[in-house]
Amino acid sequence: MLLVVAGVSGSGKSTIGALLASRLGLPFADADDLHPASNVAKMAGGHALDDDDRWPWLAAVGRVLAESSSTGLVMACSALTRRYREAILAVAPDARFVLLEGSHDLLERRMLARTDHFMPASLLDSQLATLEPLAPDEPGVAVANVGAPDDVVDAIVLTLSPS
Repeated sequence: MLLVVAGVSGSGKSTIGALLASRLGLPFADADDLHPASNVAKMAGGHALDDDDRWPWLAAVGRVLAESSSTGLVMACSALTRRYREAILAVAPDARFVLLEGSHDLLERRMLARTDHFMPASLLDSQLATLEPLAPDEPGVAVANVGAPDDVVDAIVLTLSPS
């Protein structure tokens, strides 16, 4: 199973992704670790990435997923737009997306509470403006990330289970 836990910064991708990976017995990776230093510096400076910044990073995300097809992997990655998700799927066609959703206030509170992340809360609005919900023909589900993380993971596991 190749899962991409997606959403804007502060949506809980890393927290929920790591818990989900543990629950499913899969390795976990964070796409933030695949950003080149120039992308991290740009975001840390309060500047949103553009597509020229994102394409090589998304290709790297797809490669790591594809290379993990035999073991499975849960990857935290923003994957904000359909074209970004398609770029990942072009390299890792078996990947499925879990889009975490939350209110602006909740996301902003989470971002302001973080002390160990390069993404400033000032970029939340640009991320929300870029975000495209999963379309019905995309492989994945949207899940509200509200409440206890274990409860959110329970909801994800239920949506992933065959009916």
